[in-house]
Amino acid sequence: MIMNKIKSAFVSNDPKNIGYVYSNGRREIIEDLTNSHNEIISEKNFDEKLDVLSEIEVIFSTWGMPCFSENQLNAMPNLKAVFYAAGATDNFVRPLLARGITVCSAWRENAIPVAEFTVSQIILACKGYFQNVISYRRAVKIQDFSNLYVGQGIYNTKIILLGDGAIAHRVMEMLQNCYKLDVTMVASREQVRKISFDQAFKEGYVISNHLPNREDNQKVFNEELFRSMPYGATFINTGRGAQVDEEAIVKVLSERKDLVALLDVTEPEPVEINSPLLTCPNILITSHIAGSLNNEVVRMADSAIEEFKRYASGEKCQHTVSEDILITSVK
Repeated sequence: MIMNKIKSAFVSNDPKNIGYVYSNGRREIIEDLTNSHNEIISEKNFDEKLDVLSEIEVIFSTWGMPCFSENQLNAMPNLKAVFYAAGATDNFVRPLLARGITVCSAWRENAIPVAEFTVSQIILACKGYFQNVISYRRAVKIQDFSNLYVGQGIYNTKIILLGDGAIAHRVMEMLQNCYKLDVTMVASREQVRKISFDQAFKEGYVISNHLPNREDNQKVFNEELFRSMPYGATFINTGRGAQVDEEAIVKVLSERKDLVALLDVTEPEPVEINSPLLTCPNILITSHIAGSLNNEVVRMADSAIEEFKRYASGEKCQHTVSEDILITSVK
C-alpha cells in the first residue's frame, strides 16, 4: 500500500511523552501504516540521525516538539507534514509553515477535557456547591445550619466565558445543549468585544477564563474586577496563572467570603510553599488537571492517526494549523 511507503519518525525532546500519548497500541498502528524509524528523535540525537532525517516525509510528535532551525530543516528536504498529538503549536510551527510544510494539531481534541472539566465546575458553582462545602464545615462546628450558602441554581443563571477559542466554544456548546443557562462569550481581543471585562465581572454569577497565553493578557484580572463580582459568584481559571493578579485575588477573597475561585493554573506552577493563595479557604487549587491526561491523551494520538490517513490518501486534512489561528498571532 502507498501508506506503507511513507517514511516517518517520532520526534520529541521529551521522549517519554511519545510513549505516554501514543500508548494503547497507537504507536504500533503508526508503525504498521508507515515505514517508521524505530528510535525517537530529539535535538540531542538529531545530528546522529541525519541519514534517517534526510528521507523522512512525515513526523509524529506531541509535547516536546522542537522548534527546528533553518539548518535542521535543510537536513530534512523531504519533510512534508507534521502530525502533532497535542494542542498549541506556537512554539515551533512558524518555521514549518514558512516552508509550506503541513502541520496538523489535535487542538480541538485537547480542548475537550478542559471543556468537560470547566462545565462540571460551572454546574456545581451554579448550585453553590463550593461555598456550601465551606459553610457546612463552619456550621457543623457551631451546630447552626441556618445560614448555609446555596447557589442560584442551574436555570437562567448568568455564565461568562472569557475568550473565544476552541475551549470556550466547546464549553458554550455543551452548556447550551444540556442546560438552560444564560451564557455569554467575551472575545479575546478587546477591539471586537461586545461587552467589557468590567461588565462581564459585574454580571457573571460564574466567570470562566479561557484567554490565550499572550503577553497582553498578563495580570488582566485585577482587584477592581474581583471586587465587582456579584454576591456568591465563582471565578474559574483553566487558562494561565499569570493572567490573574494573585495578590489582588487573595486580598479580595480574604474579605469576600461569599466568593470562590477555582484555580487549575497558578504562577508559578506548582504554587510555592508560602504562597498567599493557600491562605484562603475559598480559593481552591488543583494541579493543572483540566487538560488531557492519562486515558484522555490517546484521543490526541487518534486525531494524529486519522489526519495522517487523510494525508496519505490525498484527502484534505481537517485540523491543519495556519498563522491566523495561532494564539500568539497579531491578527
